[in-house]
Amino acid sequence: MAPPSHRRLGFSRRAQYGLFLGYVIAVAGVLCGIALIIMARFDPKGFTILRGAVLEITAPVADAGRAGVRSVRSANDAVYAYFRAGSQNAALTAELKTARAKLIQARAIARENARLKQLLRIADAPPAPIAVTRIIGSTGSNSQRLATLAAGSASGVHSGQPVRGAEGLIGRVTGVGLNFSYVLLITDSSSTTPIVLARSGIAALATGTGDGALELKTLIAGATPFRRGDLIVTSGAGGIYPPNIPVGVVISTGRDTAIARPLADPSRLDFAMVQPIWHVPAVKLSKPVPQPRTP
Repeated sequence: MAPPSHRRLGFSRRAQYGLFLGYVIAVAGVLCGIALIIMARFDPKGFTILRGAVLEITAPVADAGRAGVRSVRSANDAVYAYFRAGSQNAALTAELKTARAKLIQARAIARENARLKQLLRIADAPPAPIAVTRIIGSTGSNSQRLATLAAGSASGVHSGQPVRGAEGLIGRVTGVGLNFSYVLLITDSSSTTPIVLARSGIAALATGTGDGALELKTLIAGATPFRRGDLIVTSGAGGIYPPNIPVGVVISTGRDTAIARPLADPSRLDFAMVQPIWHVPAVKLSKPVPQPRTP
């Protein structure tokens, strides 16, 4: 007769032996625990020696366990840092932007102080702004790069006046209405801006490339003085633009020229400041120049 398909646990000798072994281990554990309690109560010295021996045996296992915990914790920290990298990168970028603007200002001030110490008879007073107005539009893809300001002749704005933002130079006014005006951006191919390197004070010219960048050409023949990361500011030469206005930063260099990225982007700015046309101050001599006598 075939055995039934559903057999109870009692029919398996292996299961019975396993259950019996479990009972034996449990009873042995209870007895060992009672023995350790009695030993700790009546023989503390022997219990201390026994505990030390057990710790000596289990120390490698515990150390490996702690190493695993540390690895898991390090992995969690790495994952947390990875997900926070975006916000930290944005914060560091903002701090770098602020530090760069302060660096430009500090270098421009240092260069201006050195120049004024050499030319004590030239007085350069910063001009008062004509108007601070909102940028209501800009063209970034047309053949002519223009921005539109919400201020015109009614606010004292006239053609030729320079326009700058909080980050740097934007351009100059080319067309004026009663309550609006057009600004030719420095990135336009027909715009040329006299500049100097904030690092060395070497004069150069920045011409718009028409695609949102500036092409820099030095006025000195020979090796190019530009380096990647150089900051450029207006020189004030030739009038129109006041000196020391941040213009851009060099992003690539060639044999005779360099390419710079403007610091001020009209498409991201809300306000701009219109300044009066800069006139290069004349040198006043302390003594009149003697004229030759006619015989």
